Amino acid sequence: MEKRFPTYKAFWPHYVNEHRGKLTRNIHFLGTSLALFFVFMAITVDAWFLAAVPFAGYGFAWLAHFYVEKNRPATFTYPLWSLAADFHMFGLMCAGRMDREVSRMSVLRDDR
Repeated sequence: MEKRFPTYKAFWPHYVNEHRGKLTRNIHFLGTSLALFFVFMAITVDAWFLAAVPFAGYGFAWLAHFYVEKNRPATFTYPLWSLAADFHMFGLMCAGRMDREVSRMSVLRDDR
């Protein structure tokens, strides 16, 4: 049985642990970027672009998990926290701080 997390704060280290691989994070970043692009296109050009948002966001992420990281996407158990964490990770990657966060969470995980 999979561990249940009572809060987002408790979930975040698990999420980071499931995204240790830089390639996994980069594929997520690409998918999130494309999803945001399609939202922008839906607002500015045609609402039909919204149909591409889940395929870009989830498609790239799930490919990364199944074929690169070889783990189960957190989306299946924690859909809202996973979405929030994806944007959290996206923001840290934009700021150039995600590698440091992975290292920090690895240290915390090793201390347990």
